[in-house]
Amino acid sequence: MKTATVLDVVTVGEAMALFMAKQAGALSQVHDFSRATAGAELNVAVGLSRLGLRVGYVSRVGADSFGEHLLDFMDAQGIDRSHVRIDLEHPTGFMLKSRELDGCDPRIEYFRSNSAASHLCAADNPTAYCATSRHLHLTGISAALASGVNELVTEMAIQARLEKRSVSFDPNLRPCLWASQKEMVACMNRLAACSDLVLPGLAEGQLLTGEKTAQGIADFYLAQGASQVVIKLGADGAYVASQDGCATVPGVTVSKIVDTVGAGDGFAVGVISALLEGMSLHEAAQRGNAIGARVLQFPGDCDGLPDRAQMTEFMEREKNSLDQASVPP
Repeated sequence: MKTATVLDVVTVGEAMALFMAKQAGALSQVHDFSRATAGAELNVAVGLSRLGLRVGYVSRVGADSFGEHLLDFMDAQGIDRSHVRIDLEHPTGFMLKSRELDGCDPRIEYFRSNSAASHLCAADNPTAYCATSRHLHLTGISAALASGVNELVTEMAIQARLEKRSVSFDPNLRPCLWASQKEMVACMNRLAACSDLVLPGLAEGQLLTGEKTAQGIADFYLAQGASQVVIKLGADGAYVASQDGCATVPGVTVSKIVDTVGAGDGFAVGVISALLEGMSLHEAAQRGNAIGARVLQFPGDCDGLPDRAQMTEFMEREKNSLDQASVPP
């Protein structure tokens, strides 16, 4: 396990065991699965760590084989897990994911009710630990798990802003975890207002703001206090906006989509890492598009997240393809 005294990024959320179907078809008919890991915040932690950033993860796992596997995985990925507690009373959550052959979103079944991570609360906030970091990354999934987790992530966001550490927020909406859409919208926008960087998908932004266009969504969050907004447009790339202006950053062509899950987390990895390296928002979105596209070409949620050399190679290859396509015959 990597011991970090100074961290680049801290994130908090639920790490889950993932069982991926080995063949297509209804999950009820699948007999063979392969085991992996899941969790939006864990995916981001993995991606940032592979790029060489020092990442700390805050969570709880059960005292079970799933939890043990996740802890071993974090160690292997170089993630500091000194604030991942082992909960002796509640289990580690897990999920099943179907295999799709046509590039569609897979079907997912969650088994996370009363999980260890859903019992995270404000008492789990490692304030001194977080104070060593430069950046806090949050998603809306954590806030949706339970009121205690909601309180924790809100407190962490407010604390980070007071201490002049940057905060990114990906809504990553899970409507089924909320009592009502009204409650979900209010909470998501409250967390966005505590963040420097907001990363919604276009449909998410439309639902949360009532605006129809990417520009309208960006203007909404800039007015709420965000300094940067990056809106995911799928195959069309991303729309970026700040007080300095706005632009659409073209997407990366993917000839064959293997699995869509985790692409948004890969996008966040690209944007956050680039900004922490001092790159422009436009350049950050280019990196986000590239890593998101690479993740689409792998079956597991984390499989396509590149190390530094793999990222450079992928982006250079994409740039060369675009250059060749632009040369007239």
